[in-house]
Amino acid sequence: MVSLLATLHRHADEVSCCAFSPSLLATSSGDKTIRVYDTDDFSELPYSPLSGHGYGVHCCCFSACGAHLLSCSTDGSVVVWSSGTGEVTATLEHPGRSPLRVCALAPDSSLLLAGACDGTVALWDFCSRTLRSCSTASEASVVACCFSPCSQMFVSGCTHGDIKLWDTDMKLLHAQKDAHDLGVTCLSFARTFNVDGCCVEFRLASCGQDSRVKVWSLPQHDGSVCALKLLHTLTSQSAPVLSCAFSSDGELVVSGSVDKSVAIYDASQGTLLYTLTQHNRYVTTVALSPIMPWVATGSMDRSVKVWRIGDVASSPERKLPGYSRRLFSDWSEEDVQAWLRQEGLQDLVGTFTNNNIDGAELSRLNKDTAAELGIESVGLRCRLMRKIEALKAEESGSGPPDEFLCPITREMMKDPVIAADGYSYERDSIESWLRGKNRSSPMTNLPLQTTILTPNRSLKMAMSRWKSSQ
Repeated sequence: MVSLLATLHRHADEVSCCAFSPSLLATSSGDKTIRVYDTDDFSELPYSPLSGHGYGVHCCCFSACGAHLLSCSTDGSVVVWSSGTGEVTATLEHPGRSPLRVCALAPDSSLLLAGACDGTVALWDFCSRTLRSCSTASEASVVACCFSPCSQMFVSGCTHGDIKLWDTDMKLLHAQKDAHDLGVTCLSFARTFNVDGCCVEFRLASCGQDSRVKVWSLPQHDGSVCALKLLHTLTSQSAPVLSCAFSSDGELVVSGSVDKSVAIYDASQGTLLYTLTQHNRYVTTVALSPIMPWVATGSMDRSVKVWRIGDVASSPERKLPGYSRRLFSDWSEEDVQAWLRQEGLQDLVGTFTNNNIDGAELSRLNKDTAAELGIESVGLRCRLMRKIEALKAEESGSGPPDEFLCPITREMMKDPVIAADGYSYERDSIESWLRGKNRSSPMTNLPLQTTILTPNRSLKMAMSRWKSSQ
């Protein structure tokens, strides 16, 4: 089940890009602005819109911790904004002032990358804001780029259709010629990856003017990268595919197309799960929330739509790949209504809708307040209360979600921090690991470029809410 959460009509021109942080949604447009919304209610922040570019904005993205928002434009610049205040903290210009089509920040926030229309890729040290290199990556425009989860490599895609893999010194590691006929349009690494001894396997999604989405495997043995291996070619869309992205756990791939549709696939099986057709013009961008089952889609119709992905309707026992069940106290009104139907309580949907009952209100409901809602049938009230008690028992009987556990100790974290590999650890555990002269990631065995640890405040808040509900 996919439900529409919000439709945003704020831009005066086509929407070019959407990006999520743990708490914000950013959208960019040909109208030269970036708009920023609070994901609690999708209200626009007081400092929005952001106006710092002289021409249309092609791309926007957040840093992993959400503190920085970046945007690039035809004006040849990358602007770095503070997500908290909306202030410009840096403006980085392409050495040749070539129009920039895409920008990306490494997961560990060490490097900033931008692809240009003159076929070059500019690479900056993000901490010092200094240019490290500006090298030719293609004879054609570079329109797509993305860092690997380990921040040690990146891919670039051009309008000639080639995909190239580089290390951070701009050494070419692999070239996939003619990956997409007529040109690549977007590239996206999955944040998760498989580790088997000395082998690490990354997943990459690409899309292009050939109306295809492709899912690739990128194995790395003992630090040496092998060639891209094609896993799936996804063909449900009938026109050029302009954008693709993985879910936070890599189990879903979502794409937007010139045929005005959004396709949602099972990334492991290569099967189509849903097709959304509510946009009136080309779908230019898709983005997935790092912490919620949400997809944002932007279009040439100037709108941004935010969708919630729920359970797979064909299998009541199976959750849609990519998302686990949230605490029911965090459910929206739509979630509560869907739950009532699933539990055979559809007669109560109208009453709950009229009284705006969301998950928080549902968790506080008792027989007396149920009667006050106008549920006159004693039997129906008792059935409702039994279902609610079953939900509470299910949650209280389960352990903490896996993302709350430190990968090193497998214990619930108290002070989570983000390391250079993009993973969150308990501060004491990762600091102890680093004091033991381990400069490699506990998860990937790859070298850590820096030992700087960033507090993961959004995860800490989520753990606090979970504890309060127990």
